[in-house]
Order: sequence, then C-alpha cells, then structure tokens
Amino acid sequence: MCGIAGIVGAVDPELEQSLEVMLSAQSHRGPDDSGLYRSGTDTGVLFGFRRLAILDLSADGHQPMVDERSGNVIVFNGEIYNFAELRRALEEDGETFRSKCDTEVLLRAYTRYGTDVLRRIRGMFAFAIYDPRKHTVFLARDRLGIKPLYYAQVRRPSGTSLLFASELRSLLATNLIPRHADPVALSTYLWNGFVVGPSTMVSGISLLPAGTCMTVEVSGNRLQKERYWSLGPRAPHSLEYARHELESELMTAAKQHLISDVPLGIFLSGGVDSSAVAALAVRSGAANVKTFHIGFDEAGFDESRYARLVADALHTEHAEFRLTQSVFVAQFEQALNSLDQPTLDAINTYFVSRVVREAGFTVALAGTGGDELFGGYESFRNMPKAKRAARAMRPFPVKAVNRAMNFGMNLLFARGNSVPPQTRWAKLGALLGTGGEELNLYQVFYALFTPEFLSALEGENALSLAPYGLSSETRSELAGMASGLTPLAATSIFELGLFLGERLLRDSDAASMAVSLELRVPLLDHRVVEAVQGVPDSLRFSPVGKKQLLKSIAMPNLDPSIFDRPKAGFVLPIAVWAKDKLAGDIESTFANRTLVESVGLQPDVLQRLWRAFVAGAPGMYWSRVWAPYVLLNWCRTHRVTL
Repeated sequence: MCGIAGIVGAVDPELEQSLEVMLSAQSHRGPDDSGLYRSGTDTGVLFGFRRLAILDLSADGHQPMVDERSGNVIVFNGEIYNFAELRRALEEDGETFRSKCDTEVLLRAYTRYGTDVLRRIRGMFAFAIYDPRKHTVFLARDRLGIKPLYYAQVRRPSGTSLLFASELRSLLATNLIPRHADPVALSTYLWNGFVVGPSTMVSGISLLPAGTCMTVEVSGNRLQKERYWSLGPRAPHSLEYARHELESELMTAAKQHLISDVPLGIFLSGGVDSSAVAALAVRSGAANVKTFHIGFDEAGFDESRYARLVADALHTEHAEFRLTQSVFVAQFEQALNSLDQPTLDAINTYFVSRVVREAGFTVALAGTGGDELFGGYESFRNMPKAKRAARAMRPFPVKAVNRAMNFGMNLLFARGNSVPPQTRWAKLGALLGTGGEELNLYQVFYALFTPEFLSALEGENALSLAPYGLSSETRSELAGMASGLTPLAATSIFELGLFLGERLLRDSDAASMAVSLELRVPLLDHRVVEAVQGVPDSLRFSPVGKKQLLKSIAMPNLDPSIFDRPKAGFVLPIAVWAKDKLAGDIESTFANRTLVESVGLQPDVLQRLWRAFVAGAPGMYWSRVWAPYVLLNWCRTHRVTL
C-alpha cells in the first residue's frame, strides 16, 4: 500500500521538481521508503514512489522496481492477493525471483503476459508499467475502484506530458494545473454529496474509472482507455451451484486478505458485514484473529456490546477503543485536511483509522460491500415500490405531478419556513416524475436536495449540466450494466457503482492512507462479487434487508439473535458533536459571500438553508448543511474557484 506518481512525455527540470512535489504531497501514504526513476531522455518517463511496507519489509520491495531482463519498470499501489499462486505458475515456467513481495510478481507477470495480466490477478491496485520496447506506459485500476488513480495532461514549451498520481491533491501541488472547479463535477457533488467520476472537482484532472486500463505513448500525446471488467450482468446459476461457488470464493478471499508481514486486525462493528468477515477469517484457520471496535460515549451510537458478543462467540482477540467528542474537536482540522476531494462523510473513516493506527495496527479489514451485494439498504425495499408507483403516474404530465406534490409537501411541512423539507418523502413529486426509470429513481432517493432547491442554490444550469446528478458517461455505463436486470439486481449495480465506487471506497482510501493505514475489503474481492451476481434473486436477496445468505454462509454457528435489531450502520455522532462546536465556523463560512460566489453558489439561498437548519425546520438533516460546508472549506483550502 503506497502512493505512486509519474510523468510521461516531455521531461524538463521543472517537471522533475514537480515529481518530487507530488511525492512530498503523498508522504503520508508511504512513510517507510521512497524512490525515483528516470528513463534518461528529454521525452520519456519519470516515476516516483512512497512506500508503506506490508509484504517483504526488506529493501527488496523498493520501488520503482526494474525488471533487469526486459527493462520494464513498475510503480504499484495496492495488494495482489493471489500473488503466491501466480508466482508458483511463473516459477513452473522458469522464472526466478529475488524478493518475496507481490510487486515483483506483478512486474514479471506483465513481462510474460502483457496486458492480459489483468485477467490473472486478484486484488486492489493502481499501477503504471513503463515498457521501453513498446515506448508506452500501461496504467490500470482495480475492478471495483478500491485504489484511485488520477491523471492530467499538461502542455509545455517542450511538449505534452501526462501526470498521474494516487491523489488529486498531489497533482494540484505541482501548480501546473489551473485551479478551476469543474462545473459538471460541482453539479454531481451538490446532488450526491460526492463527486461522480471520471470528472473531478478540478477541471483538467480525471479519475481513471474502476475496471479500466489506459495505454499512454511515451510522447504523452496519445491515450487509449479500455474497460477490462464490468459489474454485470451475469447469468444466474442453479441455487446449489451458486451457493457453493460463493462460499468457496468467500473463504478464499478471507484467507488471502489476511496475508501480511505487519500487525493486522479486523474492524468489528457488531453488524452483519464486519461479523461475517471476522467469522470467515476464523474459519479460514488463521491463528489469533484480532478484532477491534470503536465505541462512543453517546449511547444511541454505541454498539460495543454487540461487537463483544460476536468476538466472544468467535473467540477472537478483541480490543475496544473509545472515540470521544474532545478527540473529535481536537483532530477535526486534520480530518478535514485529509479529504482528497470534497465529500460528505470521509472524516468518519479518518477518525476510526487514526484510532486503529495509533493502537499499533498497519492493516485493517472491514466489512464494506455487504449491504450493496446482499440488499441491506432501504433502497432495496423502496425501489421496486417506487418503480410501480412512478409507472402508474406516466399518463400524467411530469410538471403537473411535480407542482402538485411540491405544493402538498410545502403545505404540510414548510409552515412558514424559508426552505421546504429536503428529504426523501419531500421529493415524492420528483420520484413520480421519473416515470419509473430505475437509475433516475435511485438518484432521486439519494439526492441531498430537491431539484427545485438545487436549482435555486446552484443556478439555472444546475440540472442540465449533470441531469439527476450524473455525467452522461457515467449514466450510460451504469444504465448498460443494469440493462435487463430485476429491480433488486439493478439497485445493487447502482449501489456498487455509485454509493460504494464513487464515495465509500474513494473516501476510505484517502482517509485511511492519511494516517498510513492499509484498509482491505474482502467482501469486494472481484471473484466474490462475480459469484454473488451469479446467485438467483430468490436466494441472494430473500428476505430483503436481512442478508440471510451472507449470514448462513459466513457464520452458520453464530446465534442469529445477535443481529436481531434495527440496522444502524457505523456512523459517528457528528450531528451531536459538530452542531455546537462547529456552528460558528459553518455560519461564518456560509456568510462569506466572496467564497460562496467563487464556487458558483447563491449566498442568499445558502443563508436561508442555514437559518432553516438552526430553526429545526422539518426535513432539515445535518447532512444538508454539512455537504456545502465541506465543499466551501475544501475549495478555500485548495484555492479552487470556477
């Protein structure tokens, strides 16, 4: 787990300094070692690397790594979980190795198999390989998008260069890219509470999509992208075969994700998903499985007793840590500064990761992905119902439906407040106006604001730049992936591709790596995801919301009553902590008209939003003011304006 950076194309002394700037900006991602490589020509390749040593802690794992026979060079961020199996296959073909790390295996596998190596590896990764014989650099990102890879082209007097890095902020730090906000990205953020790729908050910087590779000519002028893996659809198997395959892949993933040469623990919230990961780790035969739990003084958020019940049943070495309001306030500025792009909730992961890192762990396993794969969210219950209702309203004009519903909501709930409710039930008109189109339905469910308020906050072009909060490219891909699927399976695609792929995973990477912690997510091993997608709906989702299939496979011997409680999810009590401690800063930020206008928002509308929140207006949750505050703070910190 590391930070990578590089420059492909025209190379001059200023660009060499820029590479060092990028590495310095990512030092938190790799405190153990660093390295540089230059191909030696004015038009060529510069690679940089920051290392967080996880496997083979010796100098043999140093990067950039050069294959002496082929001359190929790699910088690699992530883990190849099946590297031992791949290494044995290569050794049978006559290959020899000097290290015990997965980087050398990946580099040698590319030399032998070329770009087909992607089909053979199982892991989370973002890497770049310079192939001097082909005069190209091959970049790739893992299938689910667990590890990020940003890039930008810059034109200089000496020619065109492509810059890439593990974090957007490191590209910004070079000062080679204008600090202009991307209007489409801004619209996706205000709709979703996170930026939907491949755009980023900074115009000119792109995020390589999940499951995508890119070949760059050494001249830096020509880029060729290709999607090598997609979320679906996949043909369902028989019930017996599907269950057997899923159990096999879950056990394999759990065992592979436990490989580490540094202290490793499993985050145990006490919920189904993290408990399943811990149970699979124990069943895999691992010795002394270590689990940890983060608890709170606020009783409504603390689930420590449930985590203890699971740990006792599994006989793990369990530890509990407390996260208090005083710690939150003391570390809040550092948490905000950990955000690579503005986002709604990454600071949750930052605080948890910091506690875990300070407790001595370098690697942590989490249960991320269970809800998205097995139907744990309310969206799985609501989408089919909303689709039927919206289709029933198709004969009626969309604008008329919207006006009638909005009038009713305002009459019932606004009651003189300057801002109407901004919740799911207040968006009924927008939901019915979708005509039952599933992706639009999903997006309305998750929207932070009603379309009417968003138009007032951002201006007339808000809804046309990114209809329903999506760029045209993302919309097309997601619609294609979900084509022909049942409503439940389609909802899973949207949850995996958007909420998880564009928010949870990206946030988790930036926040955990800010404290030099490697976060692993075994339920999102691509072979597990493929196996789940091959399970018929009747087994995969039934009963909806209970994740019974995951429970029965991963932890058949655990008392089911442990999980017989309302779904809570792991959230920090930010609304409780921040309401008093941060209210002054949020209010002053919203009152800064110059700042607000610099990112294209309407100051008066934002002020109305704040007053409605302070007054306790119906349907005005903390997230509605938190999202614009994070956006404004991030843009101010990084000097990004429209």
